[in-house]
Amino acid sequence: MKKSAIIIVALLLTACSSSGNNKRYYQLPSPPQMAVQASSGQSQSNRQLWVDQISVPDYLAGNGVVYQTTDVQYVIANNNLWASPLDQQLRTTLVANLSNQLPGWVVASQPLGNEQDTLNVTVTGFHGRYDGRVIVSGEWLLKHQGQLIKRPFYITLKQQQDGYDEMVKMLAQGWQQEAVSIAAQLNRLQ
Repeated sequence: MKKSAIIIVALLLTACSSSGNNKRYYQLPSPPQMAVQASSGQSQSNRQLWVDQISVPDYLAGNGVVYQTTDVQYVIANNNLWASPLDQQLRTTLVANLSNQLPGWVVASQPLGNEQDTLNVTVTGFHGRYDGRVIVSGEWLLKHQGQLIKRPFYITLKQQQDGYDEMVKMLAQGWQQEAVSIAAQLNRLQ
């Protein structure tokens, strides 16, 4: 029984790895920026959000895309790599997604002033899994007018196809879903 499990894991790893030493680099797709037009005579609220920090654990902070092979084992790819540090990609795409979801807001990765809300996100999972799903998990902390709001998130999405390309696209989709959830929370605040 154990021998067959080892063979299956070895086959999975072989199927997931690229042939030879051909390195492939992945970048999370950013959504197109939507143009926001202000109507004449109406002022926008210009609420401000600073996406301060995106933290990732050590196993996600390296160059390799991460794949979970069992309930307790993870593999960090040697040939399927992030094109730039994952925390930077997560921050850039979160700013873009929140900017699209929050018309009338100024969303930035730099401090904006004294009246800004501040968002920090800790990502604990951002990887593919042996059952064909991707995991996007963690928690975010929002500072709004001296008040702290903390929310956990755990998103699983099923890949429609095999491979790292599909896995990265689904991870980006899960990250975008969380941005929609964060934006909904921000829109409820006054």
